[in-house]
Amino acid sequence: MLKLTPQEIWQGFHWSFFINIQGLIICLRRFGLELIDGNLQEARTELKTATKLMLASGASMELAGSLSPELYEAEIRPSMMPPHVKSHDFSGLMSWEHSVLIKVWKQLRPHFANLPTELKSEHQAFVDAYLYLAKSHRAVCQKFGGEEAGSLRFERSCAVDVLDAFARSRCQFINPENLEGCLTQRRRGAE
Repeated sequence: MLKLTPQEIWQGFHWSFFINIQGLIICLRRFGLELIDGNLQEARTELKTATKLMLASGASMELAGSLSPELYEAEIRPSMMPPHVKSHDFSGLMSWEHSVLIKVWKQLRPHFANLPTELKSEHQAFVDAYLYLAKSHRAVCQKFGGEEAGSLRFERSCAVDVLDAFARSRCQFINPENLEGCLTQRRRGAE
């Protein structure tokens, strides 16, 4: 049986996460184009696929966090700090995938706010998949001390509080018609 090191587990599932996010970006861009062209069946396919990729991203996050808190503290966290990385505030926020995804979500916000009725159930599944991803990320952060300490990037803030703030802002992009419903589900998922 293949035995992976904690670093290989952490990196491998983060790589998987980013690959899924890259696919998500492609699907969401295609979703927007299909909506503009009035191709609702094709838009539905892209949104369903984006939902699956979001769920896969959440699963990757959960699997990356399958390490013990002791291993994370001893091996993983130090590997994300100088001298192993050049930045003193290393974060996934620095990735091009994060930047592009947020840009795409901002561009799609008007579409999400005015979706045809035929796509409402697929949209709700997409929002639920995002909430699963956010909950998975929060759980990993919480497991590794994020309720008591800050992240590498936001050392002075409670890490899970920062993630909760990010989730609220992301809901504004992907669920603008029902922001309160998104936030209510998010609060329930965090408990």
